[in-house]
Formats: sequence, structure tokens, C-alpha cells
Amino acid sequence: MPKSYWGEIKDPVHGYVYITDLEKQIIDSYPVQRMRRLRQLAGSEYVYPGANHTRFEHCVGVMYLAGRVMENPGISQCVNEEEAGMVRIAGLLHDVGHGPFSHVFEYLLDKELHKTHEDMTRWIVTDSELKDRIGKTGYCAEDVAKLAVGVLRKPKKAFLDQVISSAVDVDKLDFIVRDTHHTGAEYGFIDIFRLIHALDVLDENLAVDLGALSALESLIIARIESFKSIYFHRVGRAAQIMLALAMEKANEELGLTRFKTPEEYLAMDDYTVWTALKNCKKSSSIIKNLERRKMLKCAYERTFYEKDTMISNIFGREAHRRQLQADIAKQAKVDIESVTIDVPTVPSVPYHHSALTEAAEIPVFYKTEDKKIPQRISEISKIIETLRGFINILRVYTDVENRENVSNAAAKILGDVPSTARISY
Repeated sequence: MPKSYWGEIKDPVHGYVYITDLEKQIIDSYPVQRMRRLRQLAGSEYVYPGANHTRFEHCVGVMYLAGRVMENPGISQCVNEEEAGMVRIAGLLHDVGHGPFSHVFEYLLDKELHKTHEDMTRWIVTDSELKDRIGKTGYCAEDVAKLAVGVLRKPKKAFLDQVISSAVDVDKLDFIVRDTHHTGAEYGFIDIFRLIHALDVLDENLAVDLGALSALESLIIARIESFKSIYFHRVGRAAQIMLALAMEKANEELGLTRFKTPEEYLAMDDYTVWTALKNCKKSSSIIKNLERRKMLKCAYERTFYEKDTMISNIFGREAHRRQLQADIAKQAKVDIESVTIDVPTVPSVPYHHSALTEAAEIPVFYKTEDKKIPQRISEISKIIETLRGFINILRVYTDVENRENVSNAAAKILGDVPSTARISY
């Protein structure tokens, strides 16, 4: 239990989360309370009706897990009480910069302002009311802001950033368990506390004791299965594409990216922006379709397991996707706006697929009586080595009326989908 105990929050995933008086002051701030009005998985509720959990509960969960990491004997001897407290607060605030509909808004942020939600997080922590609240707790807002996005870079303590942002961070440990809990799409059990117990510091970096290899393998498998079944589900993505398109069409009139102050940015949440989009002529038809679950339809889907120039261009370059979109529309004899190409590397996708399958080597080690011996995870685990291979999904969406024409056009331009690819997912 933390010192200066104030009370507890009952979390459906982790149970009772004990908080301090100082943490309560930050939790009760407007920027943190706003996260109650930002859904964690906007769009997924069209597939999984239970997926209505919010950024608020996720951030409370991340704070809790960050505290559990700080209590780990291998970690606690490397930090002081102040650092341990700051890691908890950074975990609480790591998503405070998200826009309406969470990652969907990131599409606009990137396109119009070349910003990410991490940029917004640092801005809000240092320029909103959070600055004073954090200051009253004795911490430096700038340091908390950096740590919240994993860039504090404290000398000889790189692991502090890695607790919040790394291949095995508390953000992932919470959202995978939480998202699978609320969707019901639970593919395998992940013993996150076994992983937390197995964390240690190796040459100032966060590393995993190989005694927990099976738990680590379960985490990697769960991330990939969650990506396929939740984050990149074809219907959930259709809803997200429609929301992104609605915001793009309405942006000039509504000024969604014209905010100048943190307060103007924070005034936007799922409720206020949904209402504004519904009342805006340029976007109202899309919102009406979402209200009736009249979704965009997937006309073409293909999974690539190899790299070549064409595939890299499709997945990495907006201009190439726009040209491909025009080619398919022309072949199908439909308007270009009726064709949408969706790939998992665009900013509106919550967890970029490349980060799932081509992540940096996870530091692992085994212990002797007096040493920690570093190992290469790819040499120890054939499961992880196999899953690190290249994989990308390409989809073409259109409205229901044009589905057949667009499907045929996409097949001509991109090639027929082999039966093995159709069966996989």
C-alpha cells in the first residue's frame, strides 16, 4: 500500500488500486477526468458491445502496474522513493494527450499538424492545470511529461523510461489484458504479474529473467492475436475509418485542429465531437450511417508475408496509396472517394503492426549465484523468432452498393487473393 494512503479504486481487471493523497489531486484534475469521456477502443463497440471502457480506467491500471514494477526487488533497489512515485504518476498521465475517439483522432493530428498524442501529452502536462498540481506534489512537470512518453533519459537509469515505453512496458501489460477482458476476445492467458516479478535491471536497461519465458511468449502471442481480432478487425476498422473521414470532412468548419491552448484541445472529447460531427452538414451523413450501423464494407483483403518494393510503397507512402486508390476507382468506375485503402501502418491504427512483429530484441538474461548473463531472445525462443517475421494486412473498403465492382477492380490491380490468405484471418 502506498504511503499517505487516501483510498482505493475498484478496478475490474486488477482489483483494488490504492492511491495516495497526492495522486488523488492529479486524478481529480480536469485533464485526467476528461479521459472518462475518451473510449479506449472507439469503433470496436460495433464488433464487441462490451468494448466501451475508457482511457481513464486504462491509465489508472497503468499507474497501478507501474507501482507494482517499482516494488519488484530487482527494481526497487535501483530507485528512490521519489522516482518510484514519479513513475506511478507518469503511468497515470501517459495517455492524457489523446484526442476524441483516441487513436482515430491521431490521423488528423498527423495530417494537419504533424503531431502525435505523445506530443499532446507533453504539452498538456507542462502547460495545463496539471503543471501546478504536479508542482504541489514536489515533482517537476517537465520531468513527469518526459517520463510519461518514455523520454526522460535519466543518466544510468534508462529503465525508468522503459517501464512506461518499451517492448514489455506496463502500458501493453494493461491494455492487452483490459481490452481482451472488455471485448471477450481472450486468446490465451497472460500472467502479467509473473512478468512483472521477472523484471530486473541489466546494464541500466529493463530486462526479463528467462525463468518467465513462457509468460513472455504468451504476451507476444496475445499481442498479435489481439491485433488481428480486435485492433484491426475489419468491422472495427470500418467504423474508425468512417469517424476519421467524418472529422476530416468537418475539420475546416469545426476547427478540430485549430486549438491554440491545452484548454481548447481538452474541450474536445468523444461526446462533444460526435455531437458536432452530427450537426455539421459535411459529416452528418457519416454519423447517421454509424448510428444505424450502416458500415463501409471490406471489398478486398490480403495478408503479405514477404517484403518487396510495391508492398513497401503501399504500406509506407501516402502518395502511393492515393494513386492506388485512384486506379481502383477508375477500374471500378466509381468516384475516388468511394474507395478507401486501409493498412495497419497509418497513424489512426492504435498499435502499429510493425511494432508487434519487428520489435527490438527484448533484453533477457538468466541468473547464476552472482551474475546476470545476457541472452538473445531470438536464439532462446523459436516462438518469438517465428512471430518476428514480416506480416502486413491490406484492405480496400467501399460502400455496400459498389462492393462487387471495387472487389473485382482491386483483384485485377493487386492480384487475386490466394485461398490460403482468405482462410488465415
